[in-house]
Order: sequence, then structure tokens, then C-alpha cells
Amino acid sequence: MSDALDIAALRAVTPGCGHRVHLNNAGAGLMPLCVTEAVKAHLDLEAEIGGYEAAAARVKECDAVYETIARLVGAEPGEIALVGNATLAWQLAFYSLSFSPGDRILTSRAEYAANYVAYLQMAKRTGCVIDVIPDDADGASDAAALDAMIDDAVKLVAITWIPTNGGLVNPAAAIGQVAQAHGVPYLLDACQAVGQIPVDVMEIGCDFLTATGRKFLRGPRGSGFLYVRREVLERLEPIMIDHFSAPWTAPGAYQLRPDARRFETWEKSFALTLGLGAAADYSAHLGVEKTMARAFSLAEQVREGLAGTAGVSVHDLGSKRCAIVSFSHATIPARGIVGQLKASNINVSASAPSSTLLDATARNLPVIVRVSPHYYNTEAEIDAFLRAVRVLR
Repeated sequence: MSDALDIAALRAVTPGCGHRVHLNNAGAGLMPLCVTEAVKAHLDLEAEIGGYEAAAARVKECDAVYETIARLVGAEPGEIALVGNATLAWQLAFYSLSFSPGDRILTSRAEYAANYVAYLQMAKRTGCVIDVIPDDADGASDAAALDAMIDDAVKLVAITWIPTNGGLVNPAAAIGQVAQAHGVPYLLDACQAVGQIPVDVMEIGCDFLTATGRKFLRGPRGSGFLYVRREVLERLEPIMIDHFSAPWTAPGAYQLRPDARRFETWEKSFALTLGLGAAADYSAHLGVEKTMARAFSLAEQVREGLAGTAGVSVHDLGSKRCAIVSFSHATIPARGIVGQLKASNINVSASAPSSTLLDATARNLPVIVRVSPHYYNTEAEIDAFLRAVRVLR
């Protein structure tokens, strides 16, 4: 495409744009036709010739998805595992690591609940310790403070790149430089990042990266992936295996696959795999730098409009703010706002303090409204949202 995105054309291939204002891309982006058609075509093929037979007929296309995802994040195809969701991808990485009493896990204050409860479980099981990286003056994880925290007991640095609320973009590459300098494994939750901002695992320096298809990448629900750096992969055994991830080679032996597919299982959704590949191809075709610039611009329009609205408080952090905007109202609960906007065919979502408990407690946040535009939204839609907020009762 040209340097300018053709918004009308992008909306024409996004059916959901025709009947509502969708500002919930941090929950699930609207799928373009190329994605839904890829999924439906494979389901139709399964119905026509059988599930096994359809998979056999689309082996090359499914294998190509590993190449597509690898290009998307700057990795090698053998470093990519395709799994059912980002949480599973994260768990497969985290639970493959070993911890002992006194070992330290360093994480961010804005860490997502699904990750933090896993740290708590690991601490309960093994006696390892969870320590929180201090924030800088803008609310982002402080790489310099992290550097000062690291000692021989640190066995993992794990942060959420873009938290589920608050607009923050954590300094993933700066954190990676510190982790690499000390030889500490680095697990990066990129669930809200992939499809929203450019991703290059070599530049970031992470050992693991996890992501979903359904959010800013605009893929289908039930799709996600795990990146594992080759040098780390060779030292890891997944906590669970089957005969796909580790073929049974003799009555008393198995052999782990040499690639990241050792984190997969034999059974999977080939339709969703193809939909994920179509979404990644579509994102690459448009250019993530261009789509990011537009999404960020629309989010700033939201922030500026909310800042001038009576009773509204915006709760975003960071010197660099992404396309996730969080706010609350002095008198109207967040879920009431979500419901009123839904009645006007405007999609937003509510985020409870329990989703980012450390951050929400530190900032005394209520349940907040989360607004997350994407590049296919229009300035007119943002204006319609702001008008709707101003007449809330």
C-alpha cells in the first residue's frame, strides 16, 4: 500500500465496522474478511472431505504460518510454537523453568493477574521469591533499578510489555539489555503489543515472547504463539509432552523435537492456525509502523477529549502511551458506562483492579473503562464516542 492507509478500503473488508463503533481492540479486534475467509474455508474443507484429510491437504499452508509469525517478530520459524492462546503460551514457557527456595523472580508493578498468580503458585510450591521492579517517574518499569536489583539469586525477569490498562508501554528492550548483561532468562508478555507496535525479538533481547491472535493482530479467538530463543530452547523440556512434541522412539525412550514445536500437542485447530497466519500477513502487508501511528493518534484524540469532560479522570501512564486509554467517572460506575455505550452501539470494556492488582492498589484505581481504538477506526467514531460520554447519566 501507499504511505497513507486507505481507511475506507480497510473498513470495507471489516464487516463489523458497518453497524457499531468498536473501541475494544485490546479485548478482541474486528477480524478482516481475509481472516474469517481463511478460517471458514478450512472448516468447509473439513466438512467436505474430513478433518484429517483437510489437514493433510493444507500441510504447506499451515507450515507457512510459522514462517509468517517468525517474520512478524524477527525470529526463525523453528523458534515459534503455535498454541491456543497467549496465556497458555506464557504458562508453557514459565512452567518449563526450575526454581528453588530463595530464587528470585523480578517482575513489573503492572504485571497481568494471570502471570502474577502463576508466580505466587510457584513461590508456594518451591519457596522462590517475587520482587517487583520499581517504576520510573513516568510509571514504567525502571531498567536502571532492575540492574541494581540483580544478584545470583535472580532466575527470571518477566514483565508485561503493554499492560492491560493504563496506556503504558514498558521499555522492553532496555529491560532486555539488563537481563542479557546478567545472563538472566527474560520472559516478555506481548499480548497487547503484537499487532499494535513493531516487534523484533533480537532487538528486545527476550528469551521468550508470548502473544495472542485476537487482539490488535485482528486474528481469531483461540489462537496464539510462543517464541523461544534457539539457545534457550535447546536446554528446555516442556512440563507436559505428547507424541507430537516428543516422539516415542523406543519402548523406554522419547526424543524431544528439536524446534519450538516441542511446546505443541498433536491435536490443534488448523482452521484457527490458518486464520492467525492470514491476520499476521495482513498486518505485515499494511505495515505495523503505519497502523501504530494511526492507532496511537486516535488514542490521543480520545485522551484529549476525555480530559475536557466533566467528571472524567484519565488514568494513563508512561512517556510513550499506546492505543489503550483508561478512565473513570466521578459518579457513574465503569460497568454502567460500558452498558450505556453498548446501548449506543459503541464497544468499550471495563477493567477491574484485580487484573493489575499491584498497580491498581498503588494508584487506588477503581474499576476503569478501557477504550482501545485501532487503525480502522475513524476520527468521526472517536467524536461519536466522546459525545456519548458527555451525556452519560
